[in-house]
Amino acid sequence: MNRVSLAYLASYVLSMLGNSIAGVALPLLVLQITGSALATGAVAVASALPAAVAGLLMGVVIDRINRRTASILTDVVSALSVAALPLVDTAVGLSVGWFVLFAVIGSFGDVPGLTAREAMIPGIASAGRIGAERLIGLREALGALVMLAGPAAAGTLMVVFDGSTVLWITAGTSAAAAAVTLLIPKQAGAITPGTGQVLMRDGWRTLVRSPFLVATTIVSMSMVVVMSGFQALVLPVHFTTEGRPELLGFVLTALAAGMLAGGGVYAALGGRGRRRTWFTVGLVITVAGFTTMATLAAPWVVFGAAALVGFGLGLFGSLMGVLMIERIPDDRRGRVAGVQNAVLTLAPALGMGGAAVLTEQSGAGVAAAVLAAVWLVTGALSLWARPLRDLEPRTALAVGATAT
Repeated sequence: MNRVSLAYLASYVLSMLGNSIAGVALPLLVLQITGSALATGAVAVASALPAAVAGLLMGVVIDRINRRTASILTDVVSALSVAALPLVDTAVGLSVGWFVLFAVIGSFGDVPGLTAREAMIPGIASAGRIGAERLIGLREALGALVMLAGPAAAGTLMVVFDGSTVLWITAGTSAAAAAVTLLIPKQAGAITPGTGQVLMRDGWRTLVRSPFLVATTIVSMSMVVVMSGFQALVLPVHFTTEGRPELLGFVLTALAAGMLAGGGVYAALGGRGRRRTWFTVGLVITVAGFTTMATLAAPWVVFGAAALVGFGLGLFGSLMGVLMIERIPDDRRGRVAGVQNAVLTLAPALGMGGAAVLTEQSGAGVAAAVLAAVWLVTGALSLWARPLRDLEPRTALAVGATAT
């Protein structure tokens, strides 16, 4: 690795760390200021749809300007939206409305920032003299580290400092991500010139006309639905019912540790062997993990199942990232990734909503079984689906071509 790839990975970690801290600190601050759990939920819900819309709109921008520039701008937006909160608190005091307003503004930094970094991967791999498998595997492993460290850092900061200081620190991580991105040469974010106008509908058209992209988007959405259902509802309800709510944190730790190991293995070995083998192994491991988790057996069984899921995701997610940069035309990568990320932003609501209905009517055990069955069916169909049979390397797609 050289300076380019190190700068990319460092900016990715800093940006994710800021989002991770904000994801824990902001709900706690809303709860402290308003004393209302409903208000806390309202802020989260109010920002979900704008985040999806922002992903779609900014996909067009990312395909029009240098992706390095887009990445910097989105981190600056994230930093400013958080830094505005303590300023408003000092001036007039915070209310739910202010949290909602800046959550909406911040949504134009979070999902688009992820899209910009994804679109920049081919340029980083070339300028950084690093294989895509290694780069994406390292990125997935570092993302798992942030999953481990972020919530703990947020909790520690909330104990040590007041809310305003925590917000300044959170904004500082996003600002630092923008600053580190400046170390990446502009040519790494350059766009391959396309033909015609850059229109939002081209992202949808490219996706829906490609059986491969449709299949991978459905698989990814299914994973998010199942994971969010387990993580945000089934397991919290189960451990609360068992009188051990603190065990949920250990499940998340096991999941992140598994992802760290899986991403590390793919970074080291992903360039060897057939991709279909990696795909199959990742799917089978995640199916085994979710099926075991659905038993809601002894805590150590659930922990082990979470680690299995994480390991499979580390392999599977890294491979999907490599395939995306190969199968999407460079001049449309921002718009296609924007559509995919917008869909995945809304997917957790489906998982949590469905799990909530099942848990309320039939109990956590039934909800867990249904979620595991959803992923079992998804895995089986993925192994059978024709668009996902040929996953071997291809030359870069021509501008305007459609992945198959």
